[in-house]
Amino acid sequence: MALDDYTAHQQKIIKRYYENRDDIDAQRLQELVTNLYLSEGKKREKLWVQVEETLTRLKVPAYRIKNVMETKDVEVFALLVQDMAGKGKL
Repeated sequence: MALDDYTAHQQKIIKRYYENRDDIDAQRLQELVTNLYLSEGKKREKLWVQVEETLTRLKVPAYRIKNVMETKDVEVFALLVQDMAGKGKL
């Protein structure tokens, strides 16, 4: 769908969403850390898929994504998020 299919008000909302997408994704990563600590089983596997998608969208270097996804260690992931926040990338 093109933006022409939406009202002017809806177009502004959509544009603001995409302008703030990095901030939204950064917040999502922080929430994923918490959710991974608390989850088990199938839900945990779904969360790891979301982690990979969000890290890719934020253009995190592939080697860092690979490290997190190979280990699937929440502490390694939490350190990555903390490191990104410390460098102002979150």
